[in-house]
Amino acid sequence: MIKKAILFFFAVALAGCTVGPDYKRPTLEMPNTWRFEEAAAKDTANSAWWGQFDDPVLNELIQISLQENKDVRIAAARVEQFLGQYGTTRAAFFPQVYLGASASRQQASLITGPMPLENSGNADRIYNNYEIYLNASWEIDFWGKIRRATEAARANLLGSEEARRAVVLTLVTSVAGSYVNLRDLDKQLEVAKQTAKVREDSYKLFKLRFEGGIISELELSQVKSEYEEALSRIPFYEKLIGQQENALSVLLGRNPGPIPRGKSIDELVLPAVPAGLPSDLLGNRPDIRQAEEDLIAANANIGVAKAQYFPTISLTGLLGFASNDLSKLFTSPAGVWSYGVPITAPIFTAGAIAGQVKASEALQQQLLFRYQQTIQSAFREVDDALVDQKRSREQLQAQGRQVGTLSQYARIARLRFDEGYTSYLEVLDAERSLFNAQLSYTQTQGVIFQSLVNVYKAMGGGWVVEADKLTGLVTGEKDP
Repeated sequence: MIKKAILFFFAVALAGCTVGPDYKRPTLEMPNTWRFEEAAAKDTANSAWWGQFDDPVLNELIQISLQENKDVRIAAARVEQFLGQYGTTRAAFFPQVYLGASASRQQASLITGPMPLENSGNADRIYNNYEIYLNASWEIDFWGKIRRATEAARANLLGSEEARRAVVLTLVTSVAGSYVNLRDLDKQLEVAKQTAKVREDSYKLFKLRFEGGIISELELSQVKSEYEEALSRIPFYEKLIGQQENALSVLLGRNPGPIPRGKSIDELVLPAVPAGLPSDLLGNRPDIRQAEEDLIAANANIGVAKAQYFPTISLTGLLGFASNDLSKLFTSPAGVWSYGVPITAPIFTAGAIAGQVKASEALQQQLLFRYQQTIQSAFREVDDALVDQKRSREQLQAQGRQVGTLSQYARIARLRFDEGYTSYLEVLDAERSLFNAQLSYTQTQGVIFQSLVNVYKAMGGGWVVEADKLTGLVTGEKDP
């Protein structure tokens, strides 16, 4: 009889309706193409793109960061937290069975109770009690409350997994960008030291001429001023290099310290621009996937809130033995059992359930707009990165021609000065212009590399999965 009742309720529960809206992906307006595209570029978004820099040191730094970075570890632990919450929520769909046992000994009062024991002996006052039982309960999910809660918990779990992948994405691009910036600063420091050396030689020469009465103190002061200006750049770049090394060390999960160097910025190879349509972002970027999972969870929680309007029906049962004599505990007369079908339904809640439904619906709307906003921001970031790398290449070409022209200008100005056709002011002006142009050229080199890093960061792609494998935290896809 009990088995038939359980089977009946189980069948009804499976056939029960599920309140609340079913999730449907929102219709989104997406651009068909980017404003700037590299039609001939090969699709490298699904590979470890940082290997294209052709710098083993950078490859090693990225691998170290993926294994040691604390943000990655925190994100992985958060996934495990949501996995546990998902298991707890889903468990409510199944019967809950517990084993209980107790043993007690007590003495009754001689003067209290319905039958006073004033004339009884002490032996009659002492009782033993032994119990062992199975206690079961099962909430029948007629209205889909538990199913909706499980749906929300699963979405939260998948969202936390995408958040972890977003950390991996940000970490890889941050390490690559920081390393490029470090090599860019190294080059600027090298240019400053070379310029300071050239100006030091000129200053020494002019000092000898001044001491010989050939030039005036004004000319010597001008040369010294340029020399001191070049010297002042050296500690400035050394400061920036030290700060960049400290920031990169933290990304590697280490205390601040020096960073090993590989190839110079002139030797680094520019990665290819990954090809792809804007719609590919929906399947590539972890933050977009996370935003959609958050929306799915909020959508399911509307059903959880609405299910509170309906009765809660459960099955409860108890089966066990109870006896005052331990030797008779497992005998037939000691057997006890009970079962029931408790039902609770809201009659008056003063708007509490309506408030929860309204709050759930409002949260779903917030996350819907956030999902749409995340996609729009992603399109903008990709387009900005593509524009940045394209125009920065053009800028670098123009600056390269400028450096060549100013090098020729500085060489001719020095020859004219040596031949006595012009003053040294012309040489100073040419060298000053050349120095600034060389620094600007080096800075633009770093901008191009950073813009390509940003392209991969903005597009996402299968490379996140490849990077994820290097963390050592992923053994397979979770499919709850």
